[in-house]
Amino acid sequence: MRVVAAMSGGVDSAVAAARMVDAGHEVVGVHLALSQSAATLRESARGCCTIEDAGDARRVADKVGIPFYVWDMAQRFKEDVVEDFVAEYTAGRTPNPCLRCNERIKFAALLDKALALGFDAVATGHYAQIVDGPGGRELHRAVDPAKDQSYVLGVLDADQLAHSFFPLGDTTKPQIRQEAAERGFSVAKKPDSHDICFIADGDTKGWLTRRLGEQPGDIVDTEGEVVGQHQGAFAYTVGQRRGLGLKVPRADGAKRYVVDVQPRTNTVVVGTQDLLGIDILAADHARWCGPVPVGELRVGAQLRAHGEEFAAVAVAEDDRVSVRLDRRARGVAPGQSVVLYDGTRVVGSATITSTERSRTAQG
Repeated sequence: MRVVAAMSGGVDSAVAAARMVDAGHEVVGVHLALSQSAATLRESARGCCTIEDAGDARRVADKVGIPFYVWDMAQRFKEDVVEDFVAEYTAGRTPNPCLRCNERIKFAALLDKALALGFDAVATGHYAQIVDGPGGRELHRAVDPAKDQSYVLGVLDADQLAHSFFPLGDTTKPQIRQEAAERGFSVAKKPDSHDICFIADGDTKGWLTRRLGEQPGDIVDTEGEVVGQHQGAFAYTVGQRRGLGLKVPRADGAKRYVVDVQPRTNTVVVGTQDLLGIDILAADHARWCGPVPVGELRVGAQLRAHGEEFAAVAVAEDDRVSVRLDRRARGVAPGQSVVLYDGTRVVGSATITSTERSRTAQG
C-alpha cells in the first residue's frame, strides 16, 4: 500500500512510520504545519508543531529512508479546531480539541488529501488497535491502558477506519521508547506533548481571556446569592473547584464546585460536591465506528480521556444519543464527548449537550 505517515516530530509517530516501512508499505512522511506562527523552539513538553518538531520529524524520515513533506493546514486547523474551541467555551461548554482535530484534520483534511493524491491510507502514532471483524474493520483499545487513545479516535467512521493504520496499539510506551533508541532515533527520549497543543503554557483561562477579553460577572450559589466575582464565565467548567476566589464561604465550611455555567447571563453557579453527580446524558453529533446501533445497547461509557468506564445503556436516534449510566459520574460538562464501548471495541461517540440526575442511581 501507499501510505502517508503523519509525523509530529515525537517518538510515537517516528516508530509508527518505521514500522510501516518494515511492513513493506510505500511510505511518505508528512508533518502537518498547524500553527500560523510556529515557535522556533519548544518551550515545554506541552506544545507541539514547532519548527523544532518539524526538524525532528525530517531527521527520522531521513534515517528511515522515506520522502518527507510539510503540509500547511494552519488555516484549516484555526477554523475547525481553534475557533471551535473558543466558540464552545463562549457557549458555556467544555470541548475536547483533540477529538475535533482527529475528526476534522488528521482523518478528514489529511486523509482526504492523501486519498486524492493516490495514497491508500494514513498511519499515525496513536495508541489504539484496528481489528478485522465480521462487519469490517473495528477500532479497539490499545494493550497499554495508560496510553490508550481510543477515546480521542471515537469520532472516526467506518470509511475512515478502512484507510487508517495505528501500528503502536499492541505495544507499551516504554517498549516504544526502547525501540526508538535501538533504531537510533534522536527523539527516543523526547518528552511527550500533552494537554492542549495550541496553548503551550497550559493556561487555558489566560489564553481564553486574551482572546475574548475580560467579561466581569457574578458567581452565585444555588440559592442565587452572590458569593464571588469572575472575569469571564467562559473560563469555568463544571466540576471545577480551584481558582474560584469566592468571597462568601458556606456556613458549614463545605467546599464548593462549579455546577453550572450560564453564558447568557454571564453567571457561574457553584454548589456542593453532591450536586455534581449525574447519570443521564443527552448527546448529539453522533459518530459511529461501524453500523449505527439499533434499539437499546449495553455499553461502557467513557466521559473523558483516560477516565473510567461506566456501565450504561445507550439509545441512538439519527445523530443523537441518550445514555443512562448504571451509577453516577461527577463533573460531567456539556461539550465533553461520551465514547461508547462494547468490551474493547469502540462503538462510537457523541458530544454531550445536557445532563440529568435521577433519584434512583447510586454514586
